[in-house]
Amino acid sequence: MQESDPHSEATTPVIVPRPEHTISRANISENALKVLYRLRQERFNAHLVGGGVRDLLLGREPKDFDVATDATPEQVRQVFRNCRLIGRRFRLAHVHFGRDIIEVATFRGSGADQDVEDRRLESGMIVRDNSYGSIAEDALRRDFTINALYYDIADFSLIDYADGLTDLRDGQIRLIGDPQQRYREDPVRMLRAVRFACKLGFNIDLATEQPLFELGHLLEDVPAARLFDELIKLFQSGYALQAFEKLRHYGLFAQLFPATETSLAREDQGFPITFVSRGLANTDQRIRESKPITPAFLFAILLWEPVRQRCAQLESEGVSVNEAMMIASAEVCAAQQPLITLPKRFALPMREIWALQARLEQRDGKRPYRLSTHPRFRAAYDFLLLRAEAGETDPELADWWTRFQATNSEGRATMTSSGKPGGRSRRRRKPAKSTSDIKG
Repeated sequence: MQESDPHSEATTPVIVPRPEHTISRANISENALKVLYRLRQERFNAHLVGGGVRDLLLGREPKDFDVATDATPEQVRQVFRNCRLIGRRFRLAHVHFGRDIIEVATFRGSGADQDVEDRRLESGMIVRDNSYGSIAEDALRRDFTINALYYDIADFSLIDYADGLTDLRDGQIRLIGDPQQRYREDPVRMLRAVRFACKLGFNIDLATEQPLFELGHLLEDVPAARLFDELIKLFQSGYALQAFEKLRHYGLFAQLFPATETSLAREDQGFPITFVSRGLANTDQRIRESKPITPAFLFAILLWEPVRQRCAQLESEGVSVNEAMMIASAEVCAAQQPLITLPKRFALPMREIWALQARLEQRDGKRPYRLSTHPRFRAAYDFLLLRAEAGETDPELADWWTRFQATNSEGRATMTSSGKPGGRSRRRRKPAKSTSDIKG
């Protein structure tokens, strides 16, 4: 494998002919094949590349199929009328087939002979990369060896410039080139290393892993909107709990959620770590069961503890419950937003989930009836179940609401007339029995 600067001269690739590998066109999407064949027909080189090739070799069903070619984005657009060019940092072609999009990227070059505006770095970070080159250069410009494998539609062979097939066989995540330099070029690669390790069950190569403990501060320079997209991939793909544990292990979680990390450091008889862990584990379970999930609930879990602690502090100073929650949630969100941009369509429901927690403690008269019709009631109830499981609130409260929803109108009348009146439930530390049907 090439161990030097990834922009240096490539070595001779390993070429695996069709009879010696397991990738079949039957497992490649029809639309991806259309793009590959059409580019080939127009006398361009066309290859399936990246995660699609990796997953096919592992016997997994790829989430998407990406194409690499020597055609420029403008040439791709001339070939496909259903094509749109996107991106300034990385110019890409998106070929649309209804809701299905095939991403087509031009082979990236070293940038040595290109205009300075084609490839620009600031403090070591790539801010623009539209210098084009050969497939050999493109391979060594990719991040991890297992993502630098090409399937050539011309003869159905596999092409490996970076010893990715060996790392795929050995279950190893390895950066191409010098890890320190590659992370500085794009700090998001640190999150990608964690994501692939969790997704594939692979180990991270020692040289690739060591900088993770040292370079977390580089994430401060990544656009907050991009970090949101990366975290959705990390936490809503079925391995959220494992990703959370790895991020904390490498010190990366503290860079992304500093207020939450500070709160977690004040562990009290297993809480609040128990709450976050249960919430993320439940998210993973819902994904396995093909149940709906939303970033609003995910971020409500991840930011709840600093909100809860600040709210308790304000209440101790004489601020009313509702006002304390409003102030605490506003402060925590304002501090978090510059780090990871949470769109309003998720931020507002998240804050409603928090605000409804106090209202769930009011069980007398007509209040439960009105609350049960609130658009965010179900999410708030599910959040309450998690709090009860983690020992942060009395499980009896969660049980009451479970029974209230299940009973008839006569039973509800009895519960609201003789049930416990409104008031704050005492916090209990011992986790309750696990509940399996909570929104993640």
